[in-house]
Amino acid sequence: MVEKDEIRDQIVEASRQIFSRFGFRKTTMEEIAQAVKKGKSSIYYYFQSKEDIYKAVIEKEATLIRDELTDAISNAANPADKLKAYVGTRMRTFQAMVNFYEAIKNEYLTHLDFINKVREKYDREEIQMVESVLKDGIIRNEFTLNDTELAAIAIVTAMKGLEIPLFMNKNQPNLDERIDHLLNVLFYGIIKR
Repeated sequence: MVEKDEIRDQIVEASRQIFSRFGFRKTTMEEIAQAVKKGKSSIYYYFQSKEDIYKAVIEKEATLIRDELTDAISNAANPADKLKAYVGTRMRTFQAMVNFYEAIKNEYLTHLDFINKVREKYDREEIQMVESVLKDGIIRNEFTLNDTELAAIAIVTAMKGLEIPLFMNKNQPNLDERIDHLLNVLFYGIIKR
């Protein structure tokens, strides 16, 4: 059983690289089989289809992102630092998890039923993660909020909206500087006091 799991993991890891290079549509089972040095029929022993492999890849990357965020948040000293760690880690990790990012952003993949389920599950988990940081900030008297769920939804939505501008605009300052500017607006707003 252990060997089967190891081979399955090898297929997923190789597929992550191939899907990130060629995308879901252009990747073939033959390319995946060649990457793991197995026959195509052997791949079908572990996965029924390319869609099943892609699903395993997306779930793996979602888990990696969630683990990175959880570690970053748990290692921060206070709620403000936890929120900063969340934003910075989220942006850096999403940039590295090409397949997951493509799956949740591209509408042409919505025909794959599991994509919408993964999107919904990940959105729920991310909102809950941010809301727990906000609640902790209220308890510690660091944040003032009336509705932590709505604030968490707003923060997660803002992060989604800023992914492309933060990643694509190469003429702007580096990612850390852009994240710092984002956090200043998030924490202090734009209204003169």
